[in-house]
Amino acid sequence: MPEASVWRTSPNLALNQLVAERRAAGDDVVHLGFGESRLPAFAPLAERLARGAGRNAYGPVAGGDDVRRAAAGYFSRRNMPTEADQIVVGPGSKPLLMALQHVLPGDVLLPRPAWNSYAPQARLAGKKAYGVPIPAVCGGIPDPAAVRDVVRDARAAGGDPRIVVLTLPDNPTGTLAPPALVREICAVAEELDLVIVSDEIYRDIVHDPATPFLSPAEVVPHRTVVTNGLSKTLALGGWRVGVCRFPGNSWGREVRDGVISVASEVWSTLAGPMQEVAAHAFSEPPEIRQRLAASARLHGIVARAVHRIMVDAGAICRPPTGGFYVYPDFEPLRAHLASRAVTGSGSLQRHLFDTYGVMVLAGHHLGDDEDALRFKAATSMLYGDTAEQQEQSLAADDPLALPHVAHVLARVEETFTELCR
Repeated sequence: MPEASVWRTSPNLALNQLVAERRAAGDDVVHLGFGESRLPAFAPLAERLARGAGRNAYGPVAGGDDVRRAAAGYFSRRNMPTEADQIVVGPGSKPLLMALQHVLPGDVLLPRPAWNSYAPQARLAGKKAYGVPIPAVCGGIPDPAAVRDVVRDARAAGGDPRIVVLTLPDNPTGTLAPPALVREICAVAEELDLVIVSDEIYRDIVHDPATPFLSPAEVVPHRTVVTNGLSKTLALGGWRVGVCRFPGNSWGREVRDGVISVASEVWSTLAGPMQEVAAHAFSEPPEIRQRLAASARLHGIVARAVHRIMVDAGAICRPPTGGFYVYPDFEPLRAHLASRAVTGSGSLQRHLFDTYGVMVLAGHHLGDDEDALRFKAATSMLYGDTAEQQEQSLAADDPLALPHVAHVLARVEETFTELCR
């Protein structure tokens, strides 16, 4: 049995609940601590949800033929030829990632920092998680040279690292690893016989459509499992739709069957109405493609605006290129912040919330050093408080000029100007 200390609520979900409670009490809180795409559900998808209400039978554990064919087409259009029998759908990519932890043998290598659920999922599955520093250029991929060192040392000490998790684009840094780096980590995976789990939940939120995207499934398809979903790209986090693509070889079929076995005992099948939604979304008719492009554009504009605020305040920060996050480092202001009793990521998070009403997610929750002055800021919650405002943000030529967006960005800028003055 896991020790009692394992049982704690995921920090991003706990912070989101705290913000909701504070807002319900009348407090004015700027929420940068939760990675939700705060946009309304797209009307054509809501119509599909209603149309799917009659799908009230359990159905196949892996998902119906229609949704698996649609997902196979989605991956095939992204240079990963896929058949329907390589697909399993589930209630979000998160439980699919958890199922993989139960099925794949060996311990886990993670970028450091990384999304805050990877390491707890590994521990809940009885595995050890090894954090490997990210390279200077981007997050989402552990430095390939450092992976060699960590694996060598771990195996010499009796450890068994066999899985490496990648995030493309990255949560928390908001960056996309370039193709050369993807190829390099794939070569290391081949050399060390590592399975790659590529979390591509932000795949369709690359800010510049001309930016090249290379999935490890294009380089080493025989050892790469890909997860994705609709939570981020189409703002359907509460609907819980995820998809997993397995290699088409015998090993991939074995892993797929293991995930189906876990699914059969945990969630049985993706809810029928959500399969209706997913089949339509993954088939990507023109209106879905247009919605994806508009959303990616908005996410990029606002993320770059918040990045500028952080850099102007004195932080070091990688420019965001995908997703909707920035990951600033306030190390250059350590002496100044120490005068305010801010000496690490936890005290920085508390100070921002208690003093300014701005919530961020401290870096130590993401595997970073506790004494580092780094945090994740999610920029996707800044598009307005109502569905009408959010749709205006999505449609605007210049969303930063909209009063509701300009106001909250001014609040963020005032906070960090004051913090660092």
